[in-house]
Amino acid sequence: MNFLKVYIFSLFNLFLFAYCLVAKENLLVPSGSEWRYFDEGHDLGAKWQQPGFDDSQWKSGVAPIGYGDKGLGTSIGFGKNQKKKYITTYFRLSFSVENPEVFNSLMVNLMRDDGAVVYLNGSEIIRDNMPSGKIGFKTPASDKVGGSSETTFVEHKIFGTSLLQGRNVLAVEVHQENGRSSDIRLDLKLMGSDANVDNTILTRGPYLQVGTPTSMTIRWRTQIPSPSIVKYGCTLDSLDNSVEGKGNTKEHEVRLTGLKPHTKYFYSISDGAEILAGGDIGHFFFTSPKAGLDSPVHAWIIGDSGTANQNARAVYNAYLKEKGDRYTDLWLMLGDNAYGSGKDKEYQRAVFDLYKKLLPQTPLWTTRGNHERSAEVYYGIFTMATKAEAGGIASGSEAYYSFDYGNIHFICLDSYDTDRTVGGDMHKWLQADLEATKQPFIVAFWHHPPYTKGSHDSDNLKDSEGRMSQMRENFLPLLEKGGVDLVLSGHSHCYERSYLLNGHYGKSDSLKASMILDKGDGKPQGGDGAYKKVSSPKGANEGAVYIVAGNGGKVSGGKLNHPAMFFSLSELGSVIIDTDGNRMDVRLLDHRGQIRDNFSIEKGVSR
Repeated sequence: MNFLKVYIFSLFNLFLFAYCLVAKENLLVPSGSEWRYFDEGHDLGAKWQQPGFDDSQWKSGVAPIGYGDKGLGTSIGFGKNQKKKYITTYFRLSFSVENPEVFNSLMVNLMRDDGAVVYLNGSEIIRDNMPSGKIGFKTPASDKVGGSSETTFVEHKIFGTSLLQGRNVLAVEVHQENGRSSDIRLDLKLMGSDANVDNTILTRGPYLQVGTPTSMTIRWRTQIPSPSIVKYGCTLDSLDNSVEGKGNTKEHEVRLTGLKPHTKYFYSISDGAEILAGGDIGHFFFTSPKAGLDSPVHAWIIGDSGTANQNARAVYNAYLKEKGDRYTDLWLMLGDNAYGSGKDKEYQRAVFDLYKKLLPQTPLWTTRGNHERSAEVYYGIFTMATKAEAGGIASGSEAYYSFDYGNIHFICLDSYDTDRTVGGDMHKWLQADLEATKQPFIVAFWHHPPYTKGSHDSDNLKDSEGRMSQMRENFLPLLEKGGVDLVLSGHSHCYERSYLLNGHYGKSDSLKASMILDKGDGKPQGGDGAYKKVSSPKGANEGAVYIVAGNGGKVSGGKLNHPAMFFSLSELGSVIIDTDGNRMDVRLLDHRGQIRDNFSIEKGVSR
């Protein structure tokens, strides 16, 4: 009996030893390895990521490597200023692979505080707690890491390997969330596997961008780098067309071209091994009608919706119920789309986890708010029409652009982080864009409202650092001369809607009776009648209606007594625009599903 126990125990140990040998053969880089590091606080550009970079003069030490924590293998420097530590520290490690062909995939266990980007032989393979888009020396991590998360390994599966026979190089840049952070840490374990990774794990999307009469951009995100493949067709059983993006990536962006105007297309997204989403009745879109056609247009507008709570959800659900089976042609977001500072994870909660039904079907167009503090995150998430892909004049800037849908010309301006002076690049572009458009209707949108007495006061030149007054004084004269019909803004957490105005560019007490071109309510039925503009298409200096719609996620009070406003309300809600021919109908839908305000603008008719 004792002999049998010893025999079984010996067999078990032999099996365990053999298992460990196999596991060890797959272990390419163990945790606690020795790394070379650069902690001098200089921007090294991109060459340091490459295998041939000379790091022989760098310091070296074993992981966990960092500062400010217990249990570190090596402590590194952060500069002379405790309150302004270096944002980025660089690390490199070389390892050898005898036969890379035996590995189909990689497993990386990464310990990082706060964020990290990992490169293998010069190619990015992991981005953890970092924004999308271009990463620079001063780019902060997306969020602060604390508690047990500082010492927890995060698992990443890598599709393919990019391994080389012989010498390979891992390069890691670790970023702090801010220069006052007390600690930093890095450790990494790399394993190779002969198993195929067949689960790409969709983490965001798909969502639609830059829709035109003949094209559509489809974006999505996966947990591991993979191919980007879109199949599409006019019926579900004929997704015969296929477009594949270049290379493997986590941030997927595929543009479909050569489409037919005003046509319904179904689609699916794939990594080549399996369908990640689509191929069903919920994944479709309509291309835009040809510019200038009087086709009906149905648009949804929300501002300051980024609360990621029941308020935003109630506004969204009220709209879904109101629209019913009607297709949403386009969707505008007026900024502050994700509180508190527009971080990537805040966008995930406030936008991508919330609007799951609409995102795969309707192109989303957005302007930047003051809570979108990280340009890298904001412009990394969205694709903008910088080259006049959808009409208008090419702006060459992601911050401001224009596009056409049917007989409406939409103009997006940036009131947050772009030069707002007369004669500046945005101002000059706007003038050229207004002169070029021939669309009957013009709608402009940006974040900071020219008129408001809600949670912000447009009379206060210090409020929002003067952005509201600068947009009013410098851009409204140009827009009204160019024939703008409707201006949409957010920022002030309320709903406010003006009369038909022209020429009011000062504070509220400078409003004259002559600047109100129509003192009626604008209601075509049961009211004073629609606001009428004689000239068509542009109606230069014939007035515009100004709406503050910063009530998509919160309301924050205010006097709501601006004399330019016909109607003001402190209620959650969203704005709906419908056009048909020469008439534009605009409605405020509150979070309970009630229409609280409505008006119309008619073009090419006599007053």
